[in-house]
Amino acid sequence: MNDKFPLYELVVLSGKGGTGKTSVTASLAVLSGGRAVFADCDVDAANLELVLGPTLRERASFSGGERAVVDPGRCTGCGRCVELCRFGAIEFAAGPDGRRVARIDPPACEGCGVCERLCAERAISMQPVDGGAWFVSDTRHGPLVHARLTPGLGNSGKLATQVRERARREARALGRPLVLVDGPPGVGCPVIATLTGASQVLAVTEPTPSGEHDLRRLLELCRHFRIPVWVCLNKGDLFPELAVRIEALAAEFDARCVGSIPFDPAVTAAQRAALATVEHGDGPAARALVELWGRLSPLLPGGRPPG
Repeated sequence: MNDKFPLYELVVLSGKGGTGKTSVTASLAVLSGGRAVFADCDVDAANLELVLGPTLRERASFSGGERAVVDPGRCTGCGRCVELCRFGAIEFAAGPDGRRVARIDPPACEGCGVCERLCAERAISMQPVDGGAWFVSDTRHGPLVHARLTPGLGNSGKLATQVRERARREARALGRPLVLVDGPPGVGCPVIATLTGASQVLAVTEPTPSGEHDLRRLLELCRHFRIPVWVCLNKGDLFPELAVRIEALAAEFDARCVGSIPFDPAVTAAQRAALATVEHGDGPAARALVELWGRLSPLLPGGRPPG
């Protein structure tokens, strides 16, 4: 594997959920024609796999942190840990011999380690938490790296980073110059972990007040990290006046509008058939996605002008 092999990371983000980001990513994956490795960094609710039909090749466990565990045989029930825990994660319970001992409430424990450090009897230890797993799969369009975070656990940003790193390794091993990333919604920690160091962001938004609001937040975030942005409007024909406002917003941030996808019931039909929109037919949305790829392809590694 050549660690110096140049890679281009195109990260598809939305600033909010429900904009059609994954549907756009899936169609771009199909149209990439063997140039890319795909990564799904929406580790809380990965769904790119539902469309690309992966066959599992590799699985690795993920531990995003630690959690306190009490040894009831050493615990004297002094209550010091209960006083110190600012998260209310420790309470008293009856031990095996009926004595009062400390008990950890696992969902409430944040893994800070204060109880372990200050327990005079050394009855508390920090143990790794099963945080889920990440996977490498083969799809009909190329390799996919994806993950599943255990519900209720944190460190989604750390898991998203591991997914990106494994996708880069896969791309270098195969000599594929493009990593196409389906990012998480919002602008929080997993989004920051996904876009940091990316080559380009494609922001998929919609002509709604919430779409406009959250696109602005995403554009501000990308400006902070100095990452260039392209903007694509999904269902852009449903509110033309707001679509014009969103184009003006993009221009305010020097973001180029590269496409507008019309509303098309075929998108939902494609999802039901577990297919990307461009695989399902030649409707208005599919044609707009092909045109979008035609604009992006020459700007990406290994790309050729359309036609």
